[in-house]
Amino acid sequence: MNGSTKALRVIAIILLGMTAAMNLLGGTGTYCAAFSSNVGYRMAFKAIMDYRWIYQIVMVGTVLTGIAGIVALVKLLKGKPGVYRFTMILLIIGTLLGGTQFFASMILRGKATPANVKFFTNVVTLVYFLILGLPGIKDKIDFSNPSDKSETNSAGGLVAFLAGITTLTIFSWAGPSHTFFGENWVFVFETPLVIVGTVLIVGGFLTVLREVLNHLSQKTANQEYKI
Repeated sequence: MNGSTKALRVIAIILLGMTAAMNLLGGTGTYCAAFSSNVGYRMAFKAIMDYRWIYQIVMVGTVLTGIAGIVALVKLLKGKPGVYRFTMILLIIGTLLGGTQFFASMILRGKATPANVKFFTNVVTLVYFLILGLPGIKDKIDFSNPSDKSETNSAGGLVAFLAGITTLTIFSWAGPSHTFFGENWVFVFETPLVIVGTVLIVGGFLTVLREVLNHLSQKTANQEYKI
């Protein structure tokens, strides 16, 4: 596998991992609007109370799609047969669910963050995989072959690092649409979000750093051998 082909595959792994993470994070984050009986939540989301069934369906479907996305990611890394078709089905479902929540929130509440981020993440990844399926590109990337260890670790580390940044910054980019009575309600989950985000960033950074150092070490060893 040449460098450009490997890069295309690594990007696919990163996008799929980020999409699965956003679906899980966005799906679980919809609980307050979809199922919570808390009086404060019901007052804050009173505009959608008559349409909670939409959010309930979207929440359950999105969480399941996120879990299935992790399965697809593992299949992609291991080179399982049929992984491209499986991934495409998940991305279509994720895009439809994300679009439903995005447009429903815009119509009912006039704002849709972070549903818009989740929706566009699914769209971008879906478009990218569609491009990988085009004639001339599809033949160069065989998803039925497993990724090598270095590729798997590097891509996995980058996914973890980016997911960590997304998690730690959610207070700012999701805050405006979750501020009620002058309080940013995202901070209700501050402790678990900070812990998870920090672990992902540190773990992802160390994984990528290790692969970079291994690559430099091997490159130096090869140069010394040639000399």
